[in-house]
Amino acid sequence: MIRINICLETAHLNAWAESKQHQDYAFWYIHEGQIEIRIFDQIHIAREGDLILFSPKVAYTATNIGASCRFTFTHFNFSLGDQLSILDNFQLPGVISSSLAPEEICLFIDSCEQYKSGAMMSTIRLQGALTILISKLLECYELGIYRGGFTNNMSERKRITSFQKLQPVFQFIREHLHQPIRIEELAELAGMSEKYFIVYFKQAAGFTPGLYIYQMKMNRARKLLYSKRYSIKQIAGMLGYPDPYSFSKAFKKYYNVPPSQFG
Repeated sequence: MIRINICLETAHLNAWAESKQHQDYAFWYIHEGQIEIRIFDQIHIAREGDLILFSPKVAYTATNIGASCRFTFTHFNFSLGDQLSILDNFQLPGVISSSLAPEEICLFIDSCEQYKSGAMMSTIRLQGALTILISKLLECYELGIYRGGFTNNMSERKRITSFQKLQPVFQFIREHLHQPIRIEELAELAGMSEKYFIVYFKQAAGFTPGLYIYQMKMNRARKLLYSKRYSIKQIAGMLGYPDPYSFSKAFKKYYNVPPSQFG
């Protein structure tokens, strides 16, 4: 779930500096100038066209380099169930080059402009653009193309390391969505007891392995339905469901509509 808290544009002259610790996520898009971000002993430089992602409760000091700077800032909440800081389980916060996701960033900035002007349905459009942008960053993260540079403390680094240890499990799930997946075999793959694995997975990822498998199946189901190449019975079989009824029941629970009415 994404909730937009604020989206505005601001400009600062030389000698501007601020030290803050946000309670939500924030994207800054740099229209003009350069900004230095300091987090403990780390220094990061954001230039015109770059995007900066801040995560909740990460303290930073920002100052402009040169005569002035101008940027759009968008604050939002991104949650999965009761996990309000779920994105912190991925090493995404940092300076993002415009070359990493040019189309997604362009769509995001265009949506920001419409939101700032009060255009009709602009909140929904901005939520959609944020979803697409974050999805692209997660895709780049999964492929190893992008790693954010903002690591605030040892506990955050430990959480990220814990999440990375589960990568073989995530890969196994992605490759075996066509069949029933037992938690026991995932625990064995991770070299843990089943009970410890469930606790470890939830602490690292923010949700249970069963919920993750369910979400992955539903994401795959959505893509297959959009392709309009397969029947509901075929999709049920491709996702390891014993029959179309079981698949339809699970799909409706997730999306609030049956697969026959989706899309």
